[in-house]
Amino acid sequence: MTGRTGLIIGKFYPLHAGHVSLIERAAREVDRLVVLVMATQLETIPLERRVAWVTTATAGLGSVTVLGILDDAPVHYDSEIAWVAHHEVTLAALRSGGIRTIDVVFSSENYGAELAERLNAVHVLDDLERRRIPMSGTAAREGLAERWDRLAEPARLDLATRIVVIGAESTGTTTLSEALRAHYRARPGYEAIAEVDEYGRRFTYELHARALAESHASGSPEPAIDDLVWLPEHFAHIARTQTAMEQAAALVSSLVIADTDAFATSLWERRYVGAHSTAAHEAATTGLPRRDLYLVTDHVGVPFDQDGWRDGEHIRPEMTGWIVDGLTTRGLPWVLLRGPHETRLDYAIEVIDALVEKNTTFVSPAWADVTRLADGAGR
Repeated sequence: MTGRTGLIIGKFYPLHAGHVSLIERAAREVDRLVVLVMATQLETIPLERRVAWVTTATAGLGSVTVLGILDDAPVHYDSEIAWVAHHEVTLAALRSGGIRTIDVVFSSENYGAELAERLNAVHVLDDLERRRIPMSGTAAREGLAERWDRLAEPARLDLATRIVVIGAESTGTTTLSEALRAHYRARPGYEAIAEVDEYGRRFTYELHARALAESHASGSPEPAIDDLVWLPEHFAHIARTQTAMEQAAALVSSLVIADTDAFATSLWERRYVGAHSTAAHEAATTGLPRRDLYLVTDHVGVPFDQDGWRDGEHIRPEMTGWIVDGLTTRGLPWVLLRGPHETRLDYAIEVIDALVEKNTTFVSPAWADVTRLADGAGR
C-alpha cells in the first residue's frame, strides 16, 4: 500500500503485546502509520506516559508517528452525539500532527468499520477474537501480575513496583530482601520475582582475585581487602550493572525487590574514592529508574558481623546518615526500619502491599469497553 497513510487508535491502557503486534502489521502494510493514543483524565495512567510507551515500543519502525490527545467524551457506539464527539477529537489530533487524510484504519474492534467509514478510509480488522495473542487492556488491568509477560516492554519497565532495600554494612539488608522475595513469591502472579543481589560485593571478589593473581605473578605480598585500589570507573560499572539487573527483574515480574541500587553505589564511591568522584553518582542520576520506596535498614540494635569483606562497624552510623540525607535531598521516598527482623519484615510488607495495590489499580470511566477473552478474562 505504498503512499497510503494508516491509523490505529487506542487507549493503550496499558500497552501490551497485542497492541504491538497490530502496530507492526499495520506498519508493514502502509507507507506511513499514525498511532493515536486517546486517554481520558478519569483514568489512572496519564496520557503522557502512554504516549512514551508507544513511542519507545515503535522506535524501530521508521514509518510510525505517535500522537496523543485527551478524549473525555463518553463512549456509546449507538449514539450519534458520541460518534461526532470522538470523530472531531480524532480529526483535531490528526491535524495537530499535520495529517489531513487517512486511507486505512487498522483495529481489532468492530467499531473500526464505523470509524473508517467516517474517515472515508478502508477498514482492516485484525484478530478480533485475540487468537494470535490472547491479551487485551482490560485483561491486563484485571490481572496485571498474572499477565505481566504479555505487556509491552516499555509498560513493564514503567509500571513495575520497585522496592529497594538499602543500608550500611551488616544491617540486615540481604536478610530482609530475601525474606521479602520469599514472602511475595508465595502469592499468585509473583512467582517469577527475580534476585537482584548486591553486584558490588561480587565485583569486590573479582577485584580482589585479580589483585591476588597479580601479586602471585610478581612475587609480592598477597593484598588484603583494605589494599584494593578503587577507581571511579569501578563504581560507574557497578552502578550501571546494578541498574541493568533491576531492569531485567522488572521485565519478568511486576514487583522488584532489590538488595541495593546505583544510588547506594554512589555513596560507596564517596567512601572509597572521595566526594570529588562522581562517576557512580552520574550513573545513578541519569539512569536511575522510577522508585516506589527505599527501605532503609537501621544499624541501631544490629550486631556487626565482620565476614572479612566488610569495612568496619565504626562507619555504620555515618553511612546510615548519608543514605537518609541523600534520599531526602533527592526527594526519594524512604522508610527507616529499626527493630528485630520479624518486626521489620511485617512493617515492610504492610507498606509494600499498599504500594502494589496502588500501582495495580486502574480506574476507568463507567462507559469504558469491557470485552471477554475466550478464557473469560476481560479484554
